[in-house]
Amino acid sequence: MQATTIHALKEWAVAVNALEAGQTIMLLRKGGIHERGGRFQVAHERILLYPTYEHQEALMLKAEYANFVHPVTSGWHPETVRIGSWAEITNILPVADESIVSDLLPFHIWNEHFISDRLKWKPRQPLYILLLRTYKLPQPQEIPYLPQYGGCKSWIDLNEQISLMGAEPVLSDAAYTQLVETIRGIIGDKLYASTL
Repeated sequence: MQATTIHALKEWAVAVNALEAGQTIMLLRKGGIHERGGRFQVAHERILLYPTYEHQEALMLKAEYANFVHPVTSGWHPETVRIGSWAEITNILPVADESIVSDLLPFHIWNEHFISDRLKWKPRQPLYILLLRTYKLPQPQEIPYLPQYGGCKSWIDLNEQISLMGAEPVLSDAAYTQLVETIRGIIGDKLYASTL
């Protein structure tokens, strides 16, 4: 396994916190506005989790997560960013059927409004279900915010390497495998499941 990385996936801070707490293993993505070709693509298998705040919306979250969102003004960013974990993206599952996505509701932090909104945006493109095995770093790293980290893009490369050594998995092997099998069972064998 690589000992360090600069590759990071940007995601709402509330989602990063839920991944780090073992409350979910799932992210739902359609792609950032500045994504290459306008489509979501997975650039790296092992990535740092980079928390963002600007576009978090309490109305898109289940009630138990909405209270953790504090609105910020457009363009706001922290002076430093806390990197507390990395993740391995173990499964990429494209889904276009709203009923299947609704059946996945117990496994992520978003509400029905978020699901409906994401499916309607760029309707010809599927919603990508990412399953992540999250590892907490032994010591969170505070890195300075840089302008190139901003913007509506999913992937960024940090200016400095972050060590992955000593990180502990949030969930046991058995617990993670069981969740993956349950989620894949809901999605069904009729859909192509891309595994890295």
